Parts: sequence; structure tokens; C-alpha cells
Amino acid sequence: MAYLSSKTEIKYIVDDEDLTVEDFLGLAQKVWPGSYNEERTHDALAKTINVTAWDEDVLVGCARILSDGYFFGTIPEILVNPDYQRNGIGKRLMELAWEVSPTSLFFGAQSGNGEFFEKLGYTKSMQSYSKRKSRLK
Repeated sequence: MAYLSSKTEIKYIVDDEDLTVEDFLGLAQKVWPGSYNEERTHDALAKTINVTAWDEDVLVGCARILSDGYFFGTIPEILVNPDYQRNGIGKRLMELAWEVSPTSLFFGAQSGNGEFFEKLGYTKSMQSYSKRKSRLK
């Protein structure tokens, strides 16, 4: 399902099954520069509901939903190209993610981003813990 924002000419696609690894990694490099494995990225994208934001043929935002379909859903990341931030794209991605998610959503927020999520109706709930592994190459 596609939505077109009249304000910014950004096209939103819910459950974007045509999202390519190249487009996703192009956006990820703008937000989180790093070394990413294309095959593993492909596998990861196939396991999530991907809500995307496009400026013509350029991916400018993406929210990924990972859910078991009944008990639990999370947003592993929400990415917005820094050149497009503060234009309502992240807000719209989160609204669409909520609409399409089959479950409640639980996720962590980077320091300083809590207010953004609270404005969208999310409440601070559980404490987040992490134990990091090196990303497989």
C-alpha cells in the first residue's frame, strides 16, 4: 500500500516487498556508516515488515518491524536520511509502522530521541539491556 505526502512529495510504501539491499544499504550508510554484508542484509530484510519513504526513486527513510505476529513486535531501526530529517518523515514512518504491526511495539531509543517517540504516543516502559556481538561479515 502506498501513501503520497502532499506536503513533501514523499511516497510511503507499507510492507515494501520491492525494497532492495542496495537501496537499504545506501540509506544505512548515510545514517550509520559501516561495513555491511549484502547477503545477510537481504536475509534480514526478508524477515521484517519494511515501511519505506521515497523521494522519487531515492530511499530517504525506512522503519523495519520484526514481529512474531502475536506476542511481540519491535522496531529494529528507523532510518531517515540526514538531509531529509525534521520534515515529518520519521513521524509518518512510525505512524504507518503502528498501523501495519500485528502486535504492540516495544523498542529501545537512542539517547536524546525519547521525546520524539513520546510525541507519537509511545510511553517509556521497560528498561533496555544489550550484550553486543561482532556483526558477522
